[in-house]
This record gives sequence, structure tokens and C-alpha cells, in this order.
Amino acid sequence: MQRVVACIDGNGRGVCITEEAPMVGTGQVGVRVAASLISPGTELGGVPALRAHPEPTRKPRPFGYANAGTVECVGSGVTRFRPGQRVACMGAGYALHTDYACVPQNLCVAIPDELDFAEATAAHLAATALQALRRAEPQFGENAMVMGLGLVGQWCAQLAQLCGCHALAVDRLPLRVRLARQVGIERVVLATEEDPVAAAAEFSEGQGMDFGIIAFGGDAGAAFEQLRDSLVLSPDGHRMGRVIVVGGARISHVFAAALGNVDVRSSARTGPGYHDAAYELGASYPPVFVPWTTQRNLAECVRAMARGKLQVKPLLTHEFPLAEIAAAIDVLVETPEQALGVVLRP
Repeated sequence: MQRVVACIDGNGRGVCITEEAPMVGTGQVGVRVAASLISPGTELGGVPALRAHPEPTRKPRPFGYANAGTVECVGSGVTRFRPGQRVACMGAGYALHTDYACVPQNLCVAIPDELDFAEATAAHLAATALQALRRAEPQFGENAMVMGLGLVGQWCAQLAQLCGCHALAVDRLPLRVRLARQVGIERVVLATEEDPVAAAAEFSEGQGMDFGIIAFGGDAGAAFEQLRDSLVLSPDGHRMGRVIVVGGARISHVFAAALGNVDVRSSARTGPGYHDAAYELGASYPPVFVPWTTQRNLAECVRAMARGKLQVKPLLTHEFPLAEIAAAIDVLVETPEQALGVVLRP
């Protein structure tokens, strides 16, 4: 059996190739893909550089790590899934932009009846946001500040509010600000027109922000300083709070007195288990010690989506056939002010 897979070529352009489909292995699920979601930051971060400095001899590279579809077959050792079941899938090298994928069973979750395939593709990035919130250790009533309103940042802000926090979110692109307001984020700041630090002081009624999340890649030095200056100020003049970095940000800052008593925490991936081959294929961690694994985070996200608590559809701005991968990449890379969630349909 052959399959079609979307790739990025040496010129930084999207192309589709046809290749032999993998055989379902032990602990894997064979999925007929119905939709996949492009992650603009992680998946396309290197595209502008390739377009500026092409590598014509480089082979097209398959990409993608978030899709959804229907189980066609299961490998030995798979007990939680059956043919005909709808599943959301994740995992680099597995949940590609394709029409058929073989995915480890612990990187899949069942899709509730209330959720369509396009929404379910959000499970991976939503779980990434959920892991960041767990790292933030939110308390009911705290003030949260999210810097960057890409897909992960959008869901970080929504999840903060679901935890009972008051969320203020910041971005420089009007589309992202408008979508955040549309889904009900309490306070949204367009950074090109309003000072985030002043907005945070007003929003928190002078108390300061208890924690913040940086949810974008690249140079985040200015955003980090704005976030630091928005945190709670102690009587001795030091800032206090937690800063979680979930994007691939680069930050240069002096510590000790220059930063105050601020906890800076990195949040990686979707939770324990991702990239542990034994776990991915079906091994388990003791729940008493590791309650929130990758698969459980995925499940909680699709559950929240199905119940209307975590909003996805308003953030899906474009949909393309898989064959039009070149146009799908172009709209995200060339006109980021016009697109956010881009879904591919085989």
C-alpha cells in the first residue's frame, strides 16, 4: 500500500510525495487520516531561512505531528483501540501530514462523538499548553499573563481561565488578538498599540501578575522583561512569581537581584512519556507517581474540547486539501497576520 505525505523541500516549499506506507508494528495503530494541523512555529520555523538560502540537493522532508482519523488496523499488544474507532494522534515522525499513518498507541486518544476530526487535530498542541499550565502550578484567582498568541499561547490563556485564573494575553498581530477576544480571554493586548506592563498593572488592580507564560520562539528578551516588570512586586523591591517558557525562546537576562525572586521554568512537550519508546508503544508509568502522562493530557484536552470548555474552531482559519500543501505553508509563512490554525484534509 502506498501513501501520500506532505514534505518541505530544499527550497523551503511544500511538496507531496508518494511512498510505501509503513506496516503497523507492535504497539502501533494504523490510522486512515482525515485531517491534520500544521504547527506554524515548530514545523515551519526553518522555512524562511531555507527560502533565503536554498539547499536544492536536499531531499524533501516529511513533517507534521498532529492528525486525526479512523483506525484501520492495530498491531499486536494494542488493547485500547479497535478498527473503526476515531482517534486523535500525535508524535513527530508518526502523526504526519499524510493520508495514512502508523502511530504508537500511547500517542493516540479516542475522539468523543461531539468532536469532529479538524478539532481533534488540536490535541497535541493543546496538550503542550496543558503541560505548560501544570508547570505554572496555577491557583484559583491568580493573575496570569500569556506572551504570544499562536495556537499554544491561545490554549494556554484559555486553560489558565479554566483553572480559575484571570488571564491577560499579549500579541503583536491583530488577527491573533481578535481571535483571543472572540474566545473570551478576559483581557487581550495588542502590543503595537498598548503597553503590556501598564495593562497588566491595571488588569491586576495593582497587585501584579502571579505567573506568566512565554509561548513563542525566537528572541524573547523584550517579552521576558515586560513579563518580569508585570509580576508581583514585594515590599523590598524584588519581583516575585513564576515564568514558564513553552516556546523555543531565547532569553538573555542577569539573575539574582536583577531578576528578583522569580522562578523561571521550562515546559517541554506534552507531558511524561513522549519520546520514551517503551511508553509510546504501551508501557505505563505508576499513576501514583506520574499521574499526568502525555496520553492523559491528550485525553483531558479532547474531553474539554468536546464539552465546549476549550475552544478550537474559532482558531482554525484555513483549510486546504493535502495536495495543496505548498499554498498551506505559504499562507502561514508569507502572511502570518492572516492565518493561524491551518488544517489539511487528505
